[in-house]
Amino acid sequence: MGKIRNIRKELLSDNWYSLHKVTFEYQREDGEWETQIREAYDRGNGAVILLYNTKKETVVLTRQFRMPTYLNGNTNGMMIEACAGILEKGNAEETIKMEVEEETGYRIENVQKVFESYMSPGSVTEILYFFIGEYEDHMKVGEGGGAEGETENIEVLELSFAKAWQMVVSGEIKDAKTIMLLQYAKLNGFFP
Repeated sequence: MGKIRNIRKELLSDNWYSLHKVTFEYQREDGEWETQIREAYDRGNGAVILLYNTKKETVVLTRQFRMPTYLNGNTNGMMIEACAGILEKGNAEETIKMEVEEETGYRIENVQKVFESYMSPGSVTEILYFFIGEYEDHMKVGEGGGAEGETENIEVLELSFAKAWQMVVSGEIKDAKTIMLLQYAKLNGFFP
């Protein structure tokens, strides 16, 4: 297991979040030290949730424009995703409840953390906390669509789980966090 020493960070950008160039020495297994240079993008940690209804056999997802996907071949830039957001004050559970109401219009009280993951560990510092939460129609308290002033323009989608899973298989859903949560639901038998 390598050891690290002489870490030097240089700020390259702080327009949206922060991008650092990191120079450090890494000790290889043979004991030799080598200098390495990496860039690390720090956008904070986040939380994501799969809203599901076992009686109706449905899930709630969102659709919104994502510029990075547009720049990399997604012809309209639209992505279907599970509700997610950057952590507020470091509290994943409270953040995800707030994001659910802002993005989908549902007010939920009970969420369960199921796992956490580094989503792109070669370049992004983010840890993503994965939740599940059951919703019912009476929990709908607003239209959703995103927080005022955040220019999110989110469309709320209620889909049968079977349809959502088929969208993964067909490639219509390409978002990793959403695929992971839908796989979790499938593996754990949420729906017959």
